[in-house]
Amino acid sequence: MKPNVILIVVDQMRAEALALNEATHFASTPTLDSMAASGVNFQNMYSATPTCVPARASLLTGLDADRTGRVGYQDRVPWDYSQTLPQAFRDRGYQTECVGKMHVYPPRARLGYDHVLLHDGYLHVQRKYGQAYGSQFENGDDYLAFLKGTLGTEADLTDDGIGCNSWEARPWPYAERLHPTNWVVSESIKFLQRRDPTVPFFLKMSFEKPHAPLDPPAYYFDMYMDRLPAKLDLHLGDWAIPGSGVPDIEAMRGTLKDDDERRMVAAYLGLVTQIDHQLSRFMTALGEFDALGDTLIWFVSDHGDQLGEHRLFRKGYPYQGSIHVPSFLYNAGGLLAGARHTVPELVLLQDIFPSLVDLACGDAVAGVDGRSVKPLLFGEKTAWRQTFHGEHALGADSSQFIVGPRWKLIWFPVRNVFQLFDRDTDPNEMCDRSRDPAAQTIFVDYRAQLVAALTGREEGFVQDGQLVQVPVEAIRAVLGHRGGQTG
Repeated sequence: MKPNVILIVVDQMRAEALALNEATHFASTPTLDSMAASGVNFQNMYSATPTCVPARASLLTGLDADRTGRVGYQDRVPWDYSQTLPQAFRDRGYQTECVGKMHVYPPRARLGYDHVLLHDGYLHVQRKYGQAYGSQFENGDDYLAFLKGTLGTEADLTDDGIGCNSWEARPWPYAERLHPTNWVVSESIKFLQRRDPTVPFFLKMSFEKPHAPLDPPAYYFDMYMDRLPAKLDLHLGDWAIPGSGVPDIEAMRGTLKDDDERRMVAAYLGLVTQIDHQLSRFMTALGEFDALGDTLIWFVSDHGDQLGEHRLFRKGYPYQGSIHVPSFLYNAGGLLAGARHTVPELVLLQDIFPSLVDLACGDAVAGVDGRSVKPLLFGEKTAWRQTFHGEHALGADSSQFIVGPRWKLIWFPVRNVFQLFDRDTDPNEMCDRSRDPAAQTIFVDYRAQLVAALTGREEGFVQDGQLVQVPVEAIRAVLGHRGGQTG
């Protein structure tokens, strides 16, 4: 029988939050570190359009952002794709299940899954009571139904007062077993109990965390409050926009007080460690069902989190905090025998779809932009990407960028501003070298790659073979039907 496949997706985890990736302020992740070290760790895994909806569209379809239509974040755009990752496995005889976050529209669209237990977290658009009854969040969130069934009908996702995009943090107010992270694992174990044992399964375990609300159980919050220094180094580049005063609670940029910064980072890292411990619980259960050796597991985050770095919060930016994500393959049996333990090449979310189908079933997937990583794993000769194009619509901060193994060129078309970073000598992107005479060769090369990627785009990024400044209104007008949002 073909191997089982588990895709573990976390939300908003920076690559360096995985301790194996040797960050300055990293979380304790013994389970994930062990799996990545004995599996295949993708050192340069990227989310090319780094917010939830566009990133998950590329993951689901294997398509680049300009083909999914999601070049920015926008809710309530129907997900209508001809082929999806779960449908590909369903077509090959797999039982397909998703537990946790989908973030699609309409919310109950299965998109190839036989069954979905849904928890998208707090989504503003679904909290509007003016919607039709069947579309309201109270009827569309299985975790919320569980919470209300346990605590009473008055319980809600907002009880702790921490916003879904807030930098504020506090411990989870209820029993740890009721936390959404624990719920995803509990329901995934129940799936193992009730699955059809005569066919392989494809299971997506999709965690809402460490995305805000930043509300880990007290044990995990206190773990990092006790160890973090009073003043954190959040890497302020020479290009960072000055900020003063306390920003809005859900601001995209600003300067926090030291104690607010410390609580934010402590809660974020606590949520990561909680996921790690719960995955240890799940891996134990997988072994108890004698499925560990027969199961291929891919762990990945949809995008990262700026986490105050360069006075920026949340995601959507072209900097490493937003686009560089943790990712690894793991199998306790022989499915990855002979594979490399680290892959330094540039790998994208859209590569996961064709890779998993190839590794589990030996089939190629046509019509996608992503590529199977199988040749990279086993040392086969292959021409692999040397750079990639990424983008995100974000109002005045809308960006287009080219990333290579060493250099990154960023262009902000609304402001017509360029930035160039050498990550070999400047991994935290502190020094903009776009005007450095010694870096002009790479600047010209990468700018030409942007021109090639953007020629013909209806936003009007290129005229007469040159990148030109684009008014934000023009981006907004186009993104309305592309599936993007500017703010």
